[in-house]
Amino acid sequence: MLALLRSVWDESRPPRPPLRVWRDWALAGVLVPAAVLEGVLRPDLPWRTLSVFLAVALVPTLLWRRTRPLPMLAVCFTATGLVPMLLGAPPSEMYTMVYQLILVYSLFRWGSGREAVIGLVIMLVALPLSVLSGRTPGADAVGALTFMFSTITLGAAFRYRARARMRELDQVKLLEREQLARDLHDTVAHHVSAMAIRAQAGLATSASRPDAAAEALRVIEAEAARALTEMRAMVRVLRQDRPADLAPGRRIADLEHLAGRSRSGPSVDVEISGDLDGLPPPVEAAIYRLAQESVTNARRHARHATLIEVRVTSDDTSVHLCVSDDGDTGAMRPAASPGYGIIGMIERAGLLGGSCEAGPNPGRGWTVTAVLPRTGAAT
Repeated sequence: MLALLRSVWDESRPPRPPLRVWRDWALAGVLVPAAVLEGVLRPDLPWRTLSVFLAVALVPTLLWRRTRPLPMLAVCFTATGLVPMLLGAPPSEMYTMVYQLILVYSLFRWGSGREAVIGLVIMLVALPLSVLSGRTPGADAVGALTFMFSTITLGAAFRYRARARMRELDQVKLLEREQLARDLHDTVAHHVSAMAIRAQAGLATSASRPDAAAEALRVIEAEAARALTEMRAMVRVLRQDRPADLAPGRRIADLEHLAGRSRSGPSVDVEISGDLDGLPPPVEAAIYRLAQESVTNARRHARHATLIEVRVTSDDTSVHLCVSDDGDTGAMRPAASPGYGIIGMIERAGLLGGSCEAGPNPGRGWTVTAVLPRTGAAT
């Protein structure tokens, strides 16, 4: 219980409370003539001049109810309780003074935890004093207390709702940053790895084959152009403030670009089968990125590998990806401490409600398997 009270006391104000907006000015502009009109039309109103004066004089507190909720509430409750008491007048019975509930709401919506506690103490002290002094009947006090706590509950509910919404937005931003990190890793790692491999091959064979360096440079130029194109597409998405589905335009059919035979590394064989029509773009993009990352890892780490096989199949509910190589399963690829590439693949598949696993084969090689639902949504 003590920890709960301490957490309430230490709670900070909600960030960025709105300043005085036109609705506040409009409300103030309506309440002032309304208070004057009520004073004119109610001949039975006791201490009419004082009641109208207080109602009009306290209307400006609504303009600072978000940025200064506790001082505004303290001024309003002190004025309406202390001034009539000092003058021997009864409490104000003006209907217009109901706007005090807006100050109560604002305190628990925009105030800090300690401000809310102090304000609650002020209200709970003012009401019993008014009852004990005989200025407020007990039935009226019960009604006032009911309205007060209803308003407090409303303010706290809207505060909680806004905080939950903020947490949801923060979570969405975090997921978008994670997607950006994965796509940047996939794009840069794949193309840079290809450039590095071709550069090494060119250096190794340049003495015996002078044309190898020129061929390697052409491959490096092509890979660099593709990397720049994909990175520009991602940057364009970010600058235009669009939802970060940051796998620009990749489809399962693009897996054919990964296929081919390399003089400096294993060849890649791609086979696509099954009904893959009508898949959502996120599923197709995810399959491509998972396969691309798996091929990149195999080329980088699979020692003495000669073949990388990429197989994509589907059934009525799922799309299956299997990427395997025939390299040595040594210390180069420990399954106990996966790098960011494998972690990213697991997270990417999990976001779509699927799964991804990577590990050594019983004999030789390494296999990555992924299963994604055709709907592209977690179930």
